[in-house]
Amino acid sequence: MTIDLHIHSKDSDGKLGVKELFAEAKTRKISFMAITDHDNISAQEEATSEAKRLGIGYVTGVELNVTFSNPKYKEGKPFSLDFLGYQFNHTDKALTEKLALMAKYREERAAKILDNLNAEFRKEGIIELTGEDLRRIQENVEGSLGRPHIADYLIKKGIVADRLEAFNKYLVKCDVPKYPLHLQEASKLIRDAGGKLVIAHPTDACGISLLPITKALSKQTAIIEDSMLPYIDGIECWHLSHTPESTEHYIAFAKEHGLLMTGGSDCHQKPVIIGTVSIPEWVKEQFKK
Repeated sequence: MTIDLHIHSKDSDGKLGVKELFAEAKTRKISFMAITDHDNISAQEEATSEAKRLGIGYVTGVELNVTFSNPKYKEGKPFSLDFLGYQFNHTDKALTEKLALMAKYREERAAKILDNLNAEFRKEGIIELTGEDLRRIQENVEGSLGRPHIADYLIKKGIVADRLEAFNKYLVKCDVPKYPLHLQEASKLIRDAGGKLVIAHPTDACGISLLPITKALSKQTAIIEDSMLPYIDGIECWHLSHTPESTEHYIAFAKEHGLLMTGGSDCHQKPVIIGTVSIPEWVKEQFKK
């Protein structure tokens, strides 16, 4: 059995559509999976149908960007963490309405980021971006609009060579805060829709995680224990970025607190890495309880 509970589609920042993802999953003998697009569940109905057609076990999924703050950490300044929602009703009214609001905010945020970019471009004598440029960026987005889409447009315009340069030179300094979805609200949204909330890749060195707060695994789980346990149902223990040591540590912590344990490749199809993280078969059984 091959399991992957962290996959992104074109409805957020992946490269493949739902049918293409499931075709790839079938080829790779994936038996249990979830599409977890960023702040977007528009793929879930098609994914559920496609999974049934191909005989692949499926659980609904989403990856929510949460604004987290606690006076004990980072001087109380808010910072981002990612949480995965699973097994929720994808037609739930409160959840779909909140995600629609967040999508609208993403468009407003993108316009503000372009304004900030233009301030930098003026200093460098680069032609400024216009409303037409924003429209063209939006044309190439099938799901959640974000900074990677702006980066790709800057590459297309010849302003930068690649995404790394786009972020390092412009998109970090020109950023605008994401929609302030707090952990308590994220938890209520997912749980009220019948689902479970899981903290994503807590020790991911290349993404949003607890590492900027502390590299010590014991201190990371102390933060979870101190500030998150009432609002979460599980932890993503297996992830491409996790070391054997961090996986073992988080499994032990999850068992101690009776938490759901999940895992996945976090595949955005750049390259295609679906099913490359080794996840025990018993992970699937947790979703039957």
